[in-house]
Amino acid sequence: MSINKKHVLFIGAGRMAQALIKGLDKNEFAILVGNNGNEQRLRDIKETFNVEITTHWSQEIHKMDIIILALPPESHEDILAKLSETISGQIVITVAAGIDPTYLESRLPKGTPVAWVMPNTAAKLGKSMTLYALGQHVNQELQEWIEGLICGIGEFEKVTEQQIHELTAVTSSAPAFIYRVAEALEKITLRSGVSKAQARKLVANMIAGSAEMLKTNVAPAELAGEVATPGGSTAAGLEVLDTNHLDDLLINAIEACRQKAMVQE
Repeated sequence: MSINKKHVLFIGAGRMAQALIKGLDKNEFAILVGNNGNEQRLRDIKETFNVEITTHWSQEIHKMDIIILALPPESHEDILAKLSETISGQIVITVAAGIDPTYLESRLPKGTPVAWVMPNTAAKLGKSMTLYALGQHVNQELQEWIEGLICGIGEFEKVTEQQIHELTAVTSSAPAFIYRVAEALEKITLRSGVSKAQARKLVANMIAGSAEMLKTNVAPAELAGEVATPGGSTAAGLEVLDTNHLDDLLINAIEACRQKAMVQE
């Protein structure tokens, strides 16, 4: 590994770790991947991404600049206890729900730089909307490292840890709501006699195009107004949504996600 590269250790080798590895610039980062015993997965990752692997990650800590915890939330307590015995100034980043910088700092040596990164499942396509929050010991250079780590999986935004707790329901859970809407629209589309492939193409590209329109920063209500002429067929459909309180339904769904996350944390 080149001494000019930043050395990154992934502890955990699941889907999110693989998405991050896929998006990393291998000229900038030297990657080592370990986990808690699934050696076949490590071999698969080595073959797929051409990275180094280890079955004894704790022995490699001293060589690392960055440690990424790509583990379930419940695995963090034990892993952080092990890390606290050997870590010496490396930045520790988690991608787990509910594991915020305050939690990390309370379980690692004083002064350890930490960060919380929350991608969504579109990371595997390089289309994530990722949130990240910094601990109190992260300087500008380390922030740039973090952004270098996540830029390959899509767009990102720096927020506070409290905002991640509140916004994860929107950026990470709400895609499931969009998929449910897509499923309903596909079922309706199939009634016209088109194939499943055609229905998927029609709905997916309609949603993708609508998302691109939102990126123009025109207000959603104005965009809806461009589609719905007064008294027209689209306006009739919108009236049904309004009568059934779509806004309230979505607010309640987001709040349910937040409340469940608070219980799990």
